[in-house]
Amino acid sequence: MDAFFALPYGPLLIFALRLIDVSLGTVRMIVAVRGQRGIAALVGFVEVLIWVVAVGSTLQHLGSPYHILGYAAGFAAGTYVGILAENGLALGTVVVRAIVPDDANGATAQALRAKGYAVTEVDGRGQDGPVDILNTVVERKEAPHVIDLIEARAPRSFVTVEELRTTRRGRLRPSDRRPTRLVRR
Repeated sequence: MDAFFALPYGPLLIFALRLIDVSLGTVRMIVAVRGQRGIAALVGFVEVLIWVVAVGSTLQHLGSPYHILGYAAGFAAGTYVGILAENGLALGTVVVRAIVPDDANGATAQALRAKGYAVTEVDGRGQDGPVDILNTVVERKEAPHVIDLIEARAPRSFVTVEELRTTRRGRLRPSDRRPTRLVRR
């Protein structure tokens, strides 16, 4: 295998291996933090197999600045690609919270419910008067749809999105998409 990495394209191969293993490492850490231990272990296994080949090949060619540069550049690119991959997967559950001023008769909450989202409304008082505080728990990939609905109805809303680690009971998916999923009771 040493002869394969000694070729002129060896640094590019090391770059590609590092890009893959660091991307996997980024995804592994995110799924581990979200409590998905089995997936994290599987991804970690593949990640380390690739890393051993990449680091071993780099160490055998320490005299070559190109091999070292390929290793370092692969690390940087892998970090970037890993974050993009995790954003594309949109794993996890979030709470979308909107503080809605001037919401006539709960029109924003009604619009969300009409699209199948479960919404909890709380009356509140903001700096300029009464507000509605809307909370909806959705899978992360649904958050942009919820935000778009809120902003279309109430463009002056203050909207936050927070990651959740655990949920119990309740509905997470809109009824007009996939079947309703109840979380563990």
